[in-house]
Amino acid sequence: MSLIVQKYGGTSVADAGCIKNVARRIARTKDEGNQVVVVASAMGDTTDELIALADQLSEKPDNRELDVLLSTGEVVTSTLLAMALHSMGYPAISLSGAQAGIRTDSTYSRARILKIEPKRVVRELEKGNIVIVAGFQGITEDMDVTTLGRGGSDTTAVALAASLGAKECQIYTDVEGVYNVDPRLVPEAKPLGEIHYEEMLELATYGAKVMHPRAVELGELFNIPILVASSFNESPGTLIHGGVAMEVRNKVRSIAHNLDIGKITVVGVPDRPGIAASIFGPLAKAGISVDTIVQNASIQGITDLTFTVFKSDLARAMEVVKPIAAQIGSSKCASDDTLGAVSIIGTGMQNTTGFAARMFNTLSEKKINIQLITTSEIRITCIISADQVKEAVRVLHHAFEIEEE
Repeated sequence: MSLIVQKYGGTSVADAGCIKNVARRIARTKDEGNQVVVVASAMGDTTDELIALADQLSEKPDNRELDVLLSTGEVVTSTLLAMALHSMGYPAISLSGAQAGIRTDSTYSRARILKIEPKRVVRELEKGNIVIVAGFQGITEDMDVTTLGRGGSDTTAVALAASLGAKECQIYTDVEGVYNVDPRLVPEAKPLGEIHYEEMLELATYGAKVMHPRAVELGELFNIPILVASSFNESPGTLIHGGVAMEVRNKVRSIAHNLDIGKITVVGVPDRPGIAASIFGPLAKAGISVDTIVQNASIQGITDLTFTVFKSDLARAMEVVKPIAAQIGSSKCASDDTLGAVSIIGTGMQNTTGFAARMFNTLSEKKINIQLITTSEIRITCIISADQVKEAVRVLHHAFEIEEE
């Protein structure tokens, strides 16, 4: 008997009809002789609706109370799923994140899982129950409810799979798998049959919304195969794992794009030890994630420092950086929220030349100006104007002849 963890996203459980469809899929997995743990997201747009309701009552809702409020969406779904399974004759029980033993730190709205104590989950499985766990949430040492932030239910599912020693974690959503490029921009895009953890992590980090990077990191760390598939049809989906065949790992396999890019440039920064720390330390303390960092060559002891953040964090980042810039003697601190990013990703770039040149030439031919460049061993990312991102994705897809193997 195998243990399978399944997660169902918001669109998969958007209404009663969808919940019944999911219940049938869960029942089928149980009928195949598996123990089943299910992680449920909130129905449809419930989380956004709860945030909007809170905003009507307070300009700045208390973080603790907001997390308690938002956690209710997943609890509603998990209880409804258990009811649907009961009506079909299957024993099932719903558990909150706290009841499932998910312990987190106390960073509200973006808490991180510290450990999982799945004793209750194991007991219920031993009774023959299908266990439905509310995703996106956990509990602190002081018994306060926290939420895990964007993609939190994915993280819940993979973390549970790791703690329970599951055979596989299955992420069901409204797409047929992980695509080699966004099908909304390139109609001929195809879902990949499989993808390595490394490539998926780069894809998730640099624009693909189908999986959250934290969930992929956990999958790789604990070697949990992750299947991404549609809950609306029987497509085979994409398997994320560490054993991708060598022939699949020798070229550019996918293109990601991201419009959530904000840029800050601190002009005229003194080039001396401690300056970078004085800027990025307070940003980290404020919980603002920094991605690309570029520092120009120093001229007469003065340089410019440019970095990117999520566009949603740009205003808050400027509030942090402006007084520091003035304090260190910077001549100017400027921001730009009109940028996007396009990335080519593939393990083949580790040992083969020519990928950067082809990418840059392709963008140049379409008069797409590159403002910043950042790389890893298997990724090249160009920061460009947001209004040129769609065109960049299309021409790069053609230039690298990205197809499903």
